[in-house]
Amino acid sequence: MERTWRWFGKNDKITLAMLKEIGIEGIVTALHDVPLGQVWTREKIHELKTYIESFGMRWSVVESLPVTETIKYGGPDRDQQIEVYKESLRNLSAEGIHIVCYNFMPVLDWARTNLLHENPNGSSNLYFSIPEFAYFDIHILKREGAKESWAAFKVLGPDGKPNGRDILKEVDALAKTMTPEKDHALVENIVIKTQGFVSGNFKEGDKHPVALFRKLLALYDGISKDQLRENMRYFLSAIMPVCNEGDMYMCVHPDDPPFQVLGLPRIVTCDDDIKWFLNAVNDKHNGLTFCAGSLSAGAQNNLPELARKYANRTWFVHLRSCYVFPNGDFTEASHLGGRANIIELCRIFEQEEQQRRDNPHVARLPMRVDHGMTMLGDEDKGYNAGYSFLGRMFAMGQLQGVIATVDNEQGISYHQPGFFD
Repeated sequence: MERTWRWFGKNDKITLAMLKEIGIEGIVTALHDVPLGQVWTREKIHELKTYIESFGMRWSVVESLPVTETIKYGGPDRDQQIEVYKESLRNLSAEGIHIVCYNFMPVLDWARTNLLHENPNGSSNLYFSIPEFAYFDIHILKREGAKESWAAFKVLGPDGKPNGRDILKEVDALAKTMTPEKDHALVENIVIKTQGFVSGNFKEGDKHPVALFRKLLALYDGISKDQLRENMRYFLSAIMPVCNEGDMYMCVHPDDPPFQVLGLPRIVTCDDDIKWFLNAVNDKHNGLTFCAGSLSAGAQNNLPELARKYANRTWFVHLRSCYVFPNGDFTEASHLGGRANIIELCRIFEQEEQQRRDNPHVARLPMRVDHGMTMLGDEDKGYNAGYSFLGRMFAMGQLQGVIATVDNEQGISYHQPGFFD
């Protein structure tokens, strides 16, 4: 697999020169300076692509070309926004960039309640506490029906079975310990620090992020899972002619976490969901980003089984792993631990890569380590949440070793670029 890295543009504190030194081949990025809903011009794409190539790497994957909320909930300007999206796809294809990772998650791109949860070895990871998130929903967001939805929520343990956890009882106990400072930290973690640099809807310094959050949620009033599925089918059907014309590979990112939150429907969480959207628009250009981290946070998912089943429609891989605690909370795990079984995933995807050598645009399967531990001073550098440098470099080193071993098992020649050539 092609070793790639998510890079947040020229303002990223992690530079391309640094990434070249650690053996990164491809860059996963976006035009972060283009406002939501505007066309990505060929000129701006070309400028960034040329800059990346000047460091000896290539722009491998767009992550992401955002699908605006109006497309997701089916707003009055949906068709106009789809036309904007199609024009951006044409411009990307013209510049030789053919893989687009996107998501169809309403409002919330991904969610964690603690961004620096301490590990036994002194490093830290992202963490999702179900009662803390429910507290945010009930007591801070004050969403109508929140208490009832959490009362009905079935928490799954590591075995994939409901564990009988009483979330409301835990929320009531938690409420007695919370302070305005703790409430503020929870809002920062859920709304600002994990969303602003991804979705563009929120930013540091927003005076009323919870009020804005409520307005975005209101757009989905009455939108069921079936309706959101239909909106996704509508979008994919509309863009597929352009994808076929330009050989553009769309790969949706699974929902993170892979279960319903905030009363919003979630439609990419498990085997049935993946099967549905692939069959709804049965075209090779409609594919999957196999995010092992998101999928492994759902105790209902068997990762190697899903990888084998959908490898031939996977165009991008995120290799990370989550550990689900007996109570149903989860944390990012070591890249060699957790539930994902990343070693077996590498075997599956390295073998799949050999089957697509005749297609130049997807001959290499891009892989990135995704989230990593915060370690050895990463926490002081101002990196985006989950996107440390040393922690991800450590994970990439682990995975390069795994991939080299898997290649050796399969009789594939492994090449580390940048040395003596």
